[in-house]
Amino acid sequence: MSEPSLEVLERATGPVSRETFDRLIAFEAQFRKWNQRINLIARSTEAELWDRHILDSAQLVGLKPTALRWLDLGSGGGFPGLVIALIMKERGGAVDMVESNRKKTGFLQATIGHFSLPAHIVARRIEDSHGLVEQPQVVTARALASLDALLALSEPWLRAGAVGLFHKGRDYRSEVEESAHRWKFDLVEHPSRTDPEGAILEISGLRRAGG
Repeated sequence: MSEPSLEVLERATGPVSRETFDRLIAFEAQFRKWNQRINLIARSTEAELWDRHILDSAQLVGLKPTALRWLDLGSGGGFPGLVIALIMKERGGAVDMVESNRKKTGFLQATIGHFSLPAHIVARRIEDSHGLVEQPQVVTARALASLDALLALSEPWLRAGAVGLFHKGRDYRSEVEESAHRWKFDLVEHPSRTDPEGAILEISGLRRAGG
């Protein structure tokens, strides 16, 4: 577990300002208060909040540093959506976050307001949100569903040209194989900077197998 520092953050994201780092530290403190009330993440992982959740989310920006329009599916406690929005604030970017859980959308909205973030919440099921957000450059999802299911949920945006960046754990190769019966796509496997056994799967050129 690393001590939060600007240098550690920049190893994951590339150059960011001291102000962005300070915002992330303030967000960490606010998140801990909320997590005592509504269980945004498992208490067992809260001790590793900086590494396991904040840096793990921030590394996506390092993979697509020029992207300004992001869409986060199933945002939950704000990972990676809020972290990306905290970084995007100084870059002129924007993040749409799809989350249907009322308590979690309350937290997301409160955080967006507190930090004046360039973010918007779509309080709908993912399947019902396709026409409600501007076409993104990057679609993200973390701990949401199997790759096969993620591709189905994100298909409208990926087929329109967005790139998917999906966090996956140690079994990600079997998920890639299992998805091959229904999908074809271009894949880049980025080793996770926070999970030695995990990866960020970069998906583009999505099409249906046999289509």
